[in-house]
Amino acid sequence: MTQDPSLSGEEISALMSEPETARQGGDSGPTRPFAFGGEPPRTMSAIPAIDRLNERMIRRLRDVIEPFSRVKPKVATEPCTIRSFAEWQAEQAEFTSLSLYAFRPMKGAILLRIDPEFVSRLVDAFYGGSGAQAPRRAREFTATEESLLGRLCEALIGALAEGWSEIIPVRPQLRARETNAGFAGLAKADEMVALARFTISPWPGHSTVVEIVYPVAGLRSIEPELAAKSHEDVTAKTSEWRERLGTAVGEVRIEARTVLARPELSLSELMQLQAGDIIPVSLSKHVPLIVAGRRIALGTVGEHDGRAALKIEKMEQRRFRS
Repeated sequence: MTQDPSLSGEEISALMSEPETARQGGDSGPTRPFAFGGEPPRTMSAIPAIDRLNERMIRRLRDVIEPFSRVKPKVATEPCTIRSFAEWQAEQAEFTSLSLYAFRPMKGAILLRIDPEFVSRLVDAFYGGSGAQAPRRAREFTATEESLLGRLCEALIGALAEGWSEIIPVRPQLRARETNAGFAGLAKADEMVALARFTISPWPGHSTVVEIVYPVAGLRSIEPELAAKSHEDVTAKTSEWRERLGTAVGEVRIEARTVLARPELSLSELMQLQAGDIIPVSLSKHVPLIVAGRRIALGTVGEHDGRAALKIEKMEQRRFRS
C-alpha cells in the first residue's frame, strides 16, 4: 500500500486504454496482473534532516544515560533506513520495551524501543552495581525496572523533542507501553517506517541499540519543514566550515627572512678564512622579504623599539588570489 494516494501515469493508462483485440471481440491473450498503487515509494527529501538531527542527538543521549549508568557512555548513530513495519516487527524479540508517543504536529505517533537487558543493567548500576552483571532472563519487568524505564523513556523522548525543536516545535505525549511488537499499533504491516538507531556503550564489552521508529506517512506530513531545514543546515554548515577554515589558515605560522647582502668569495679565500677576518659587503638601499623561497616585498632596514626592523616599502605583485 502506497503512502501517495495519486495514481502514476502507468496506472492511469491501464485504466483508460482498451486493447485493440478486445474491441474486435478477439482473444486478448493472457492477462497480466497489475498492482495499482504498488509503485516504489518516492524518495524522501526529509531523511537528510533526520540524519543531521541524529548526529546532534548524540550529546543529548549521552547526558540522559549518564545519570542512570553512573558512567559516561559512548553513543553512535547510523544513517536512517526505511523498510516496512512488518519487516521491523519480525526482527523484534518476543519480549522488549516499546513506548508509543504522539508527536504533534506530526500525524500518527512514533515508537521508542529499548532492550530489556539494558534496563536491567541500568537498574543494577543505578543502585550501586557495576552494570556489567548479566541480567536474568524474564518475560516481564520488575516494579523497580518499570519505574526506572518510565523515567528513562521520558528523559529520552524529552531530549528528542528538544532536538526536534530546532526544526519544528513538537509536543510528545505517551499513548501506550507494550512488550510485544505484535501489539505495537504504530502502522499497518505493509506501511513504511523510518528507523533511527543509536548504539549506546556505557560499559566495556557491552552495547545496546535504542531505536526510534517514525511512520513514513507521519514524516510526509511535515516533509516541507524537514526539507527546508535540511537546506538551511547545508548552507549554514558550509558557511561555518569556510569561517573555521579561514581562521585555522590565519593561525598558521610561516618563516619570513630577509637578506642584507650576498658577498662572493673564491674557493681559496673561503678555505683561508679565520676568526677575526673581515669580509666587506655592500648594503643595497632595499632588501627583500622572502617567504617560502618567494620574494613578496622590498623594504629598508632600520630600528623600531630598540630592535632591528624591516620597513616595507613595496609589495611585489602576488601570484595567488586572496
